[in-house]
Amino acid sequence: MDITLIKTFLEVVASGNFNSAAEKLFVSQSAVSLRVKSLEEQLGRPLFVRSKSGITMTPAGEQFHRYAYTLIQVWEEAKQQVAVPEGYTDVLVVAGEYGLWNRLLLWWLPEMTKKLPEVAFRAEVARPDRLTRQMVEGTVDMAVMYTPQLRPGLDVEPLFEDNLILVSTTKNPTAGLSNGYIYIDWGEEFQAHHATSFPDYQHPRITLDLGPISVNYLLNNGGRAYLPHRLVKGLIDSKDLFVVPDTANFSFPAYVVWRTQAKAEIVEIAIKTLKATAKKSIAGKLPPPFWA
Repeated sequence: MDITLIKTFLEVVASGNFNSAAEKLFVSQSAVSLRVKSLEEQLGRPLFVRSKSGITMTPAGEQFHRYAYTLIQVWEEAKQQVAVPEGYTDVLVVAGEYGLWNRLLLWWLPEMTKKLPEVAFRAEVARPDRLTRQMVEGTVDMAVMYTPQLRPGLDVEPLFEDNLILVSTTKNPTAGLSNGYIYIDWGEEFQAHHATSFPDYQHPRITLDLGPISVNYLLNNGGRAYLPHRLVKGLIDSKDLFVVPDTANFSFPAYVVWRTQAKAEIVEIAIKTLKATAKKSIAGKLPPPFWA
């Protein structure tokens, strides 16, 4: 059975219609329809009831849905084991959001190679919805993110609390937002807190969905933006950035999420090392990042 067909089926279920599934899969709607039709022909049963309001699963579709993730997980695990580099016993696939690589995961990964010399590593970066999907499908073993989604087969544990603060390139900045404000999209939770704290503020001219890379833009072009204190502490100390006074800060907890089917001994070492690295990051004991 073609794994692509199963992934398409799951995306249609998650999206609720063929159009949205096609957009997320970067294919045409007709391609999604053909894949679903092919899967239905192989199973000998219709999987969806189509209507103007969307789609619903048939009883056969609901039954197949119970096994679809398992089929993908087995396939992905088999691919990982086949792809283990020569001289190593296992592969750990770790992923994280953009804002959690600099001053955290980039320093955690070298420590892991020292503690687990027999394990190979693959590192990825993505938004939280994609990270969750990858872990459910079995393509990622562990992820660090700000807004985890609870799913069967996944365990979640708090890691540390980031603090989003408003910083400016201008010395002695005035309180609040200004015309030079750059909105950085830190996810739905941040959007809600931001809207509550600044209910009358219109959406700014510039919005960035680049995580820590936004620091480069801010330093090179000037302005003010919300950034994790952990990330910009060195720039504040060097007076390249200045904290905007009397303005709301936002707590932004980070979590580590891992697949329950991942090897327990590797996960245990990974989480322990990750917590130690996070503690150093919060305390400002890691080397500062390079800003272009």
